[in-house]
Amino acid sequence: MSARSTAQLFAVLAAGDALAGATALPATAAPRSPIAFGTIQYDSPGKDDGSQRSLDAEWVTISNTGRSSVNLKGWTLSDRSHHVYTFGGFTLGGHASVRVHTGIGRNSRGDVYQYRRAYVWNNTGDTATLRDNHSHVVMTRSWGRR
Repeated sequence: MSARSTAQLFAVLAAGDALAGATALPATAAPRSPIAFGTIQYDSPGKDDGSQRSLDAEWVTISNTGRSSVNLKGWTLSDRSHHVYTFGGFTLGGHASVRVHTGIGRNSRGDVYQYRRAYVWNNTGDTATLRDNHSHVVMTRSWGRR
C-alpha cells in the first residue's frame, strides 16, 4: 500500500471514529414547558340543562408555572371526540392561569370562551389534550372510564 493510500485509509477511519463517537452521545431532552393543566371542571355544578350558566361552568384551567409569559396563539385544547378550541392572540403571563370555558362570554386575562352551545367534556370520562402551535402535545389529562 502506498503512503498516500495509507494516509487516506487513516483519514477515513478517523472520520468514522469521530462519527461513531458523535452518534453515541446521549440525545438532549427538549426543554419542559412551564404550561400545565390546573383544575378541570368537566361536570358543571347542578343539572346539565344546556343553559349558558351551565356551559360556562364547564372549564379547563391552564397555568403557567414559569416566570416568563408564554404566547399561546395557535395552541389547541381538544377532547377525545376531537372538539378543538384554538387560542387566538393570547399571552399567558408568568405564574398566571386562564380558564377555558365551554360556553359564551367575554374573554379576559383570566377567562376565555369556546363559544359552544353544547358540552365538550364528558362527565363519565374524557381526555384533555393541549398542543402547542406546532401541534406537539404539551400535556394530556384523563379522567373516568377510558
